[in-house]
Amino acid sequence: MIEIGDKIISDDVLEKKFVCDLTKCKGACCVKGDAGAPLEYDEIKILKEIYPSVKSEMREEGILAVEKHGVFYKDEFGEPVTTLVNNKECAFVVFDKNNIAKCAIEIAYQKNKINFIKPVSCHLYPIRVKNYESFQGVNIHDWHVCKPACECGQKLKVPVFKFLKSALSPSNLVGFKPSKNFSKILHRVPMLSLANAFTEVDLINFEKKINNYLSK
Repeated sequence: MIEIGDKIISDDVLEKKFVCDLTKCKGACCVKGDAGAPLEYDEIKILKEIYPSVKSEMREEGILAVEKHGVFYKDEFGEPVTTLVNNKECAFVVFDKNNIAKCAIEIAYQKNKINFIKPVSCHLYPIRVKNYESFQGVNIHDWHVCKPACECGQKLKVPVFKFLKSALSPSNLVGFKPSKNFSKILHRVPMLSLANAFTEVDLINFEKKINNYLSK
């Protein structure tokens, strides 16, 4: 575990390999499961506001579900989640010509209809962020439907945090400003960079720069 501020991050976030392979999983994480996608309470308001703009990208079944039940309901734990179609896929799911599940919210975002890409739980998946009384737990949701993604990640050697780089950055749920608790350490092998050194003069200046820094 890694502790950064009020966040406790599982080692799996740094070590586990993961790259979505939609050709194999068909977006199963949007279709299968016991409940809809987890929502933050402020996201409920956002979904209600953007629904008229997203509606044109949705399937008829999804529209009927939202207009009957609203954009969310509370699961067995009393937490808000997206509305489902017949207790299966998320109401905002659409299927492309290859029967791959896509998100109508994200499609509307890509068409510049809205400025909300999708719920953070979807954007960060398979990372899950859970709020506790005194900290946030950041873990990997281990689900058999994501086996193709794990295999693809292993093959490409891409850790999940790199795969989710764009999702992690704007969310502000996992990111944290640099901690002042970290101190300088002496590496057994110097970690230096030549940057854009192409000439002898560049190399001499680089050495001077490093020596000046190390003498501080």
